[in-house]
Amino acid sequence: MMIAGIGAPYLWAGFIVFVLLMLALDMGLFHKKAHVVQFREALMWSTCWISLALLFGLGVFHWMGSERGLEFLTAYFVEEALSVDNLFVFLVIFSYFQVPRELEHRVLFWGIIGALVMRAIFILIGGALLKHFHWTIYLFGGLLLCTGIKLLLERGAAPHPENNPLVRFIARRLPVTTSYHGNKFVITSNGRRMFTPLFMALVTIEISDVIFAVDSIPAVLAVSREPFIVFTSNIFAILGLRSLYFVLAGIMHRFQYLKLGLSAVLIFIGGKMLLSNIIIVPVGISLCVVASLIGLSIAASILVGKPSTATVPADSKAVSKGNRSGRNL
Repeated sequence: MMIAGIGAPYLWAGFIVFVLLMLALDMGLFHKKAHVVQFREALMWSTCWISLALLFGLGVFHWMGSERGLEFLTAYFVEEALSVDNLFVFLVIFSYFQVPRELEHRVLFWGIIGALVMRAIFILIGGALLKHFHWTIYLFGGLLLCTGIKLLLERGAAPHPENNPLVRFIARRLPVTTSYHGNKFVITSNGRRMFTPLFMALVTIEISDVIFAVDSIPAVLAVSREPFIVFTSNIFAILGLRSLYFVLAGIMHRFQYLKLGLSAVLIFIGGKMLLSNIIIVPVGISLCVVASLIGLSIAASILVGKPSTATVPADSKAVSKGNRSGRNL
């Protein structure tokens, strides 16, 4: 049984209301009071978000057909896999700004709110370009291919998001306090509005997500051109990213071959886009290839890999209190 109009306004409205409701429950009820998110709690929330995504996928299979269902699951898996690389960047950012552990969830919550808006804009723009200018598929494919090769060559390097020019530009032009003020992003001191280091951590996370979106959105658009499928799969992956961070924060450094798998995924999807007029790769095969590449890279990390030494940069761990303002980024 299939419903007509996959892009019907009531579908979009219903999904957005669902997301807002879940976010309201998350921050307004379960995380109303700042606290350190423990492994068990994070694992419970990760299971919850993954289960909701899979249930939604089953709904897509039932109401929209098997092709759309496979597109959703593949797009969700691709976005979830690519998002894992974000987690290590989050770890670096929190370490650099010495964010108290009990405030990490708050930063990620508001960071994901911003990510939802930016991802929606990217998806609409990317989908419109592919629909009206077919040649952009080669542009996106080339971008993914180059990104995959770059990630392959630089997979042992530690990220330094604080060196982003935009982050440095903002840090030098905003009045930033030298210490934290609870969970506040902005305070008023002597009649002057001041931004806290927590705000700078949030800005850095938002900018890093935009950079990652440049890679991940074209990758998902290579799986499906249907905006509703792309948007919902992307949002489910992003929503589960916070709890996944708290689950994997202590062991991320052990997945030393994960970036190898991610680079192979990007190269595969980029090549698929570049050859789209010559070779048509079924969605089911794409799902199997992506799952195999990520699964093998994780298995290799666990079975034969050694803990990666490219964890949090030493200089990030040793940020002095005087440098917390971000003005010395």
